[in-house]
Amino acid sequence: MTIRRLPETLVNRIAAGEVIERPAAAVKELVENAIDAGAKRIDATLGEAGRALIAIVDDGKGMTADELSLAVERHATSKLPDDDLLAIRTLGFRGEALPSIGAVARLTITSRPPGAAEAWSIALEGGAKAAPVPAAAPPGTRVEVRDLFYATPARLKFLKGERAEREACEDAIARLAMAHPEIAFSLTADGRSVLKLPAASGEGDEARLARVSAVIGRDFFDNAVALDARRADPEGAIRLSGHAGLPTYNRATAQHQYLFVNGRPVRDKLLAGAVRGAYADFLARDRHPAVALFLELPTNMVDANVHPAKTEVRFRDPARIRGLIVASLKEALDRAGFRASTRVAVEALELARTHAAPPPQYAFAAQPGGSAPGPALAERSVSWQAPAAPRPMAAPVHAFGASAPAAAPTSDAAPADLPLGLARAQLHETYIVAQTKDGIVIVDQHAAHERLVYERMKEALDAGGVKRQTLLIPEIVELDESSAASIAGKADELAELGLVVEPFGPGAVAVRETPALLGELDVRGLVRDLADEIAEHGAALSLKERLADVCGTIACHGSVRAGRRLTGPEMDALLRQMEATPHSGQCNHGRPTYVELKLADIERLFGRR
Repeated sequence: MTIRRLPETLVNRIAAGEVIERPAAAVKELVENAIDAGAKRIDATLGEAGRALIAIVDDGKGMTADELSLAVERHATSKLPDDDLLAIRTLGFRGEALPSIGAVARLTITSRPPGAAEAWSIALEGGAKAAPVPAAAPPGTRVEVRDLFYATPARLKFLKGERAEREACEDAIARLAMAHPEIAFSLTADGRSVLKLPAASGEGDEARLARVSAVIGRDFFDNAVALDARRADPEGAIRLSGHAGLPTYNRATAQHQYLFVNGRPVRDKLLAGAVRGAYADFLARDRHPAVALFLELPTNMVDANVHPAKTEVRFRDPARIRGLIVASLKEALDRAGFRASTRVAVEALELARTHAAPPPQYAFAAQPGGSAPGPALAERSVSWQAPAAPRPMAAPVHAFGASAPAAAPTSDAAPADLPLGLARAQLHETYIVAQTKDGIVIVDQHAAHERLVYERMKEALDAGGVKRQTLLIPEIVELDESSAASIAGKADELAELGLVVEPFGPGAVAVRETPALLGELDVRGLVRDLADEIAEHGAALSLKERLADVCGTIACHGSVRAGRRLTGPEMDALLRQMEATPHSGQCNHGRPTYVELKLADIERLFGRR
């Protein structure tokens, strides 16, 4: 068998498999080209979720006949004037999108530069290029892609349903629109307007905030906290801005995590891992936060030339970027204090309306003295019984190193200045009902106190360090040389977490002390996991997560249990500590610790509004 050069059409179809794997990928590439062309308005049209038609129209700078002919050639681009891959300032730069699309579909491009007397059009069909011809069109560019994957029918079998493909196209445009609020976007699918975003008014962060709100919805911003962190660097400033959703405003997938690097939407493992690490204390493993984060840094500190789809990036100093994201998110969540998602109350009201019992039917009897009739309760016995004397608590609510709370206000005090109000009752020895100035709050006493104990434990660990236990015989863990070196290089950080390691010849480390909280553990397995994580993320995530899990378990078992009757002062003390403790709006698993119902909502529930 001899070696031969593949035909150009086959080379383009192979390359198209890397760049254009579904209609959304084609939409993304074409919209990015329009943004790079300086467009102020971009209109997209889909037919059969992009299988039959993808049309992208922009009012950018357009192309001449000669430029059109070059644009559909492989690796021909106008976006690298200095041939410097370390200074990429545009979304596209590889020159692969148009020839890849033209290799698997019927592609037509019509373009006219501003001020030109006429437009020109060029067509590609299955990789075969025709000569440019004169056309009539306004300034800008129109790209039409018909019969996508007709030249590679096997690819059609791997596409998802029409609805899923349409939603993927919409998501691709929405993410680009969030990063470029100065541009107006629209999307029409099968004759129906799906997305319509006018250019945002204002400049900078104000315009971006308006655009992100239009895409994600106000519900996200009602349940998110803003962040804006900057780090100085000799080569230029690094800035992280955006919004982080409250832990109780979580999702089943990571689809609602919008991450951008220098205006480029990315799905990067490092960034996603940093977001997961920042929320590790607040969410169960099967739940995901909602965030919109914009990272801006010098172009020579990030490499976008990692994959043909350009959705992944590489950072020159990944540990620093990860540290910035984790620290900024945690600081923002600390500022949120005890806030919980407003969706909790909305969902509670929806459940109440769904399961509301029909109003009772009363029989009215004449009252003596000719007074107005009242309900006769002959068939319904109503009784009231004073509650039993409360059982004493095994430990005060402010246990585990917390300072004693201020004296709880009396039940006659006004709750106007107390965010969580004053305790009025306890239901089923599990829920505390408090009155606020404009509604009521229902608190899950076990979940709330569990969070308080957990936060006190973290404070104690930060202040006194993780207590260690010395191994009678040091554990020798054999690794490859690079992994052993990475573990040894993080020895100081691991020691702060209670794990004392030291080099033990080439390709091995000796573990002399382990965190006392973890008790008996698989030291070899832990060290190998740490080596893998340090190699990939530059941080010892699994050890931190194990310590957090143990602290969470201890907090769960050491907190006020459901079924314990509390006194009025104890309930008020719990509420005051919640108000003073960050993250007390959710338990260690991301569930809300309280539900707040406004008086207006309650009145609507009972038909009084």
